[in-house]
Amino acid sequence: MVSALTKFKAWFYEGIKGKEKVHQEPWWAVMCLTGVDYFSSMGFQPGLAFLAAGVLSPLATLYLVLLTLVGALPAYSVIASESPHGRGSLAVFEKHVHGWLGKSIVLVILGFAATDFIFTITMCAADATAHIVENPLWPEQLSNRTGITLALIFALGCLFLKGFKEAIRICVVLVAAYLLFNAVVISVCTQQVLNNWVLMRNWLDTVHTQYPDPWIMLAVSALAFPQLALGLSGFETGVAVMPLIKTHTETEESTLAERIFKTRLLLRTVALIMAVFLLGGCLVTTILIEPALFAEGGEANGRALAYLAHKFLGPGFGTAYDTITVLILWFAGASAMAAMLSLVPSYLPRYGMAPAWAAAKRPVVIFVTLVSFIITIAFKADVDNQAGAFATGLLVLITSGSIAATIVEWNRSKLLRATFLLISAIFIYASINVIFTRPDGLIISLAFTTLILITSIASRALRATELRIGKVSLDDRALSFIKKSCNRRMGQVRILAHKHEDKVIEYEEKVHEARITHSVQTAEGDFIFLEVKLGDVSDFMDETLEVTGHEVDGYQILRCTSPTVPNAIAALLLHIRDFTGRVPHVYFGWTEGHPIAYVFKYILFGEGETAPLTREILRSSEHDPKMRPRVHVG
Repeated sequence: MVSALTKFKAWFYEGIKGKEKVHQEPWWAVMCLTGVDYFSSMGFQPGLAFLAAGVLSPLATLYLVLLTLVGALPAYSVIASESPHGRGSLAVFEKHVHGWLGKSIVLVILGFAATDFIFTITMCAADATAHIVENPLWPEQLSNRTGITLALIFALGCLFLKGFKEAIRICVVLVAAYLLFNAVVISVCTQQVLNNWVLMRNWLDTVHTQYPDPWIMLAVSALAFPQLALGLSGFETGVAVMPLIKTHTETEESTLAERIFKTRLLLRTVALIMAVFLLGGCLVTTILIEPALFAEGGEANGRALAYLAHKFLGPGFGTAYDTITVLILWFAGASAMAAMLSLVPSYLPRYGMAPAWAAAKRPVVIFVTLVSFIITIAFKADVDNQAGAFATGLLVLITSGSIAATIVEWNRSKLLRATFLLISAIFIYASINVIFTRPDGLIISLAFTTLILITSIASRALRATELRIGKVSLDDRALSFIKKSCNRRMGQVRILAHKHEDKVIEYEEKVHEARITHSVQTAEGDFIFLEVKLGDVSDFMDETLEVTGHEVDGYQILRCTSPTVPNAIAALLLHIRDFTGRVPHVYFGWTEGHPIAYVFKYILFGEGETAPLTREILRSSEHDPKMRPRVHVG
């Protein structure tokens, strides 16, 4: 009978070996998962636009919409085709930039992504709290902002421990209700403007008075739009959750093609919806709300559309609008949590730069929730103090996405190359603009990135002696060498580690030296040389170790390529033991040099003191000493 603890561990660590069944929903439902973050920015975007651009906020918002439709949307459409498994723009850098440089780029971008997603969770929960405690009906004695925000984050974490299905279905209801409420508010406000053209004329007169030169007006709007960039959130999440999209094809190739098509449809739909709502919301709030009300402490500060809902549709509808705004702001962290659950297990465990449990989603949920607690307490649930880090992480992430798309399209045509270079340049400008405006955001993002780099290196060192080979495959000649050794009278498989030099004389000397050093007589059998060529040493896992057999002047030689020499040797020895039923022997010579230098050499370059490392890997993989392959050093 299976114990309760065993059942709990199986549930908690589900997916740690990559066998978790992914719950899938139709593309429009997954769109709502990304949309709770994207659409929720309607709650603060019109007010933010007015504070950044004043009476020009509709024009600045138009810049943002155009950049979304002709910049971010094409870039992430390219990324969707390059990363159908949900690894996002980071997959492009991993594919095109090899070695430690590629891994380092991925880790740095992942640091900014973590900043974006975690501050999405904490800032939106804090904003929801602000809407709650600022409601005149809310009891003053229950207005502890930090406590309420922690409770909202805790509830979100509990929901994701349950699973994606419940989270996505809640997102569908919230997005549908929120868009409906906003459509009603914007429609009613638009009717107010149409019924009173003097308001429109007054706004236009103010614009022309303040900016008589059209070129200055366009320039001021262009300079202001980076401050509106929070309205771009959702694109990286859209490609990160691609595996959640339900498909109806059977072959893997057709499944991926359908997933890419539906993801692009998702991105186009969410961008077009947001474009209409952003332009409409920004226009009516700018025309209908007095400028003084947008300032800090004003009735429309951070809640421009909510203010209009109360003004034109009454306190009942206004309270209902406030309620749905609070709910979607609270749940905006769901898309960020979903993105973290896609990216972290996809990269860090594979790089050996996180504990093995990071490959499972539920431990990551708890970790992200705890980090969100720390951030909330450190910033005292203050929305403004967190906005800089959120904006910096978001813009750097979108900039990396546009650069990734440029890399993909570089050699396809000069027009595409120029187009994506321009898109990348605009996002680089926006990132630099926000960094200079809110340098605290860069400091926080760099702190996250540094923490990820340090913990990644430490984790890789701690996991250095894990057996990191998925399976071993021997060709026919290699198998014949092993079988031949087993068929001899002594029946021992003796592997002699050797660096390939392509000189027969070295094989002769090596055999002669090994027989003397280890007292292995000719009658006891021949040695089989093993030569491991280093592959990409920055890789941590090797799914399949391909071993080929060669014969050079009568000497039997096994050759393979692997990121690490000791792991390859240990994996081959265990494989030989398992399929022959006999414990093999391996022979090494001592290495000379400082042991600490060899530790770093092994972690970074895949080789070091091969003999003791091989033995330690074997010891950690096989606890029974009698079944453990024998390691000889001389």
